Amino acid sequence: MSVIKEFREFAIKGNVIDLAVGVIIGGAFGKIVDSVVADLIMPVVGLVFGKLDFSNLYLALGQVPAGTADTLEALKKAGVPVFAYGHFITVAVNFLILAFIIFMMVKQINRLKRETPAEAAPAPAPTAEDILLLREIRDSLKK
Repeated sequence: MSVIKEFREFAIKGNVIDLAVGVIIGGAFGKIVDSVVADLIMPVVGLVFGKLDFSNLYLALGQVPAGTADTLEALKKAGVPVFAYGHFITVAVNFLILAFIIFMMVKQINRLKRETPAEAAPAPAPTAEDILLLREIRDSLKK
C-alpha cells in the first residue's frame, strides 16, 4: 500500500503536472512548426534551389521491381529499402527552427527575470546591545 501512496504523492506534485502540460503544449507546438517548415519554408528553399522537393529526395538501396513508379512512396510500398535523406533534411530544419524559437523564449524569460527588482532584505532584528543603548538614550532624555 505504501508504493501506491508514494506514487500518488509523486503524481500530484506540481512539477509533474507542469511537465505533463508542457509535453502536451510542446506536441501541439511541434505540429505548428512542422506545418511552417513543410508548407512555408521548404517550398521557398526548394524554389531557391531549382524547384527541388526535399521530401522526395532518396536513394534506392535495393533492386527496384519492374513497373514500380519512381517515387519514394511507391518504392516503400514495394518494399524497396530507401535512403530517404530528403525527409531527414526536412526534420533537421524543423528541429533547428524549434530550437531557435525555444532559445528566443528562454532568452526573453531570463531577461524578464533580470528586470524584476530584487526584494529588499528585511531589517535585522535588534541585538541585546542595541536595546541597552536605546534604553540608555531614553533614560538620559527623561532626566
